[in-house]
Amino acid sequence: MDLKKTYTDLLLNIGFSENEIQQNWADLEKAYSKKSRHYHNLTHLKEMIESFEVYRDKLQNPNEILFSIFYHDFVYSASKKDNELKSAEYALSVLPKNVNLNKQLVFDAICATQQHQHNAIEDINWLIDFDLKILAKDWDDYKTYFEQIRKEYRIYPDFLYRPGRAKALKHFLENEFIFQTDEFRSLYEEKARANIEKEILLLT
Repeated sequence: MDLKKTYTDLLLNIGFSENEIQQNWADLEKAYSKKSRHYHNLTHLKEMIESFEVYRDKLQNPNEILFSIFYHDFVYSASKKDNELKSAEYALSVLPKNVNLNKQLVFDAICATQQHQHNAIEDINWLIDFDLKILAKDWDDYKTYFEQIRKEYRIYPDFLYRPGRAKALKHFLENEFIFQTDEFRSLYEEKARANIEKEILLLT
């Protein structure tokens, strides 16, 4: 998949000029390509957009959700707690005034990727599930994922990181469901729970 083409087509479609698109893409690519990003990078966006393409027809507002995918991790620092809020604010700041997009939905969707809790808006539930699909990968891919996350948090020593990560993973297991859509629950819930349980054992 050509990320830049997907991005360009979307922005042309919602009312951006060619010049704006070039500059915005350069900014986006730079943000997601920082050396500190081992997981939250362009590959993560590609995987989310692959899911988006499969389920596009289920979405009421596909343009808003696709735009949200591109910007949901624009701001990412392992030591900060407000990455999603800052990313949402940034996403709105690049939108022209006359753009054909529901800005409130974009803002709410990006913020929802922080807690990954069920949302009254079904489109946002799809976005959350696209973001969490990694949890249900085959073990080798899942292991690569959590090793990449560990590298992103390398400023923290193991004695801080391990209990923190275990606690975050246990939150997923404490919820009735990890995934928010019926489709993803039936396909991925069991696998994701098994992976998470296995990782927790390695951390404790």
